Amino acid sequence: MTATEFDTGTIDAAERYELCRELLSTVPVTPMELTGCDPDGFGMVQRDLHLGEVRVWNMALHPAVLKRTEELIDRSDPGTYNLCFLQRGRMVNIQNAQESAYGPGDLHVINTSRPFELTAWNEGAPVVCTGVELPHHLLPLPRAHTHRLTGRRMAGREGIGGLLTGMLTSLTGAPGPYSSTDEMRLGTVVADLAAALFAQTLEAEDALEPRSRRRSLVLEIRGFVQRNLHDPELTPGAIAAAHHISVGYLHRLFQEEGHTVAAWVREQRLERARGLLADPALAPVPIHRVAARCGFTQPEVFSRTFRRTFGMSPRDYRHGRK
Repeated sequence: MTATEFDTGTIDAAERYELCRELLSTVPVTPMELTGCDPDGFGMVQRDLHLGEVRVWNMALHPAVLKRTEELIDRSDPGTYNLCFLQRGRMVNIQNAQESAYGPGDLHVINTSRPFELTAWNEGAPVVCTGVELPHHLLPLPRAHTHRLTGRRMAGREGIGGLLTGMLTSLTGAPGPYSSTDEMRLGTVVADLAAALFAQTLEAEDALEPRSRRRSLVLEIRGFVQRNLHDPELTPGAIAAAHHISVGYLHRLFQEEGHTVAAWVREQRLERARGLLADPALAPVPIHRVAARCGFTQPEVFSRTFRRTFGMSPRDYRHGRK
């Protein structure tokens, strides 16, 4: 995976602020002005992951104001939306003559093709955020609709927003050794989730392309299953009902992914159980209770399925991990 990182901690303290100002104002894609800082105490760390046309990023910076002016837009306008998930601190964005405030857990959208002024601060600590920048053309929604998203506060810890931010934080926190093909696929998944979130926020789900709707629905279903593996009643019927679709359509979605619904749920339960059995802190917990936490109500069925899948009994696996 193509990754770049910038850390002012590697720069002499006396030069950090001016160097950051120069870098931000001269980047070739989306130049910005940096103001409103304490030059003596300023610091910034940013990590970028490039997934084809999609850029996933993570940033920690001390209080600052970031501006994108008409002049800077004339110099470079890549035509992108920057979707930001605020993890720590506060932000206020002024764009399209509208002022909007955000706190931890909020998602918001900046249209880089229009001027904005973003103020970020946190009492005694850096502002921490993660996000994704993606071109307008990757969002299969009418442009007039997506422009209305500027200034809207969206939930970043639940629903589709939670799925998206979970993926972004996972990618930036521990990026894996992905191939170029994997990078393109990950970029597509991120763009689809962003499009689904935008459409949901605008109540315009029908404007999404069918393929994008299916992919975002499968991701939403997978997240739902992961949160409910403990429930022994997590059947295809229950999953379909929770997402207002038919059982037949649910099966077709998973067939396109190369799985049956029941087999995939069982696989996730077994993987969850294997992780719990490998946790030394859970060694005193009886194996039948571990099984119950993963939705297995019959210990003998759990033991038989575990052995068939992993080649040893749950007890032997737990002891072998010590």
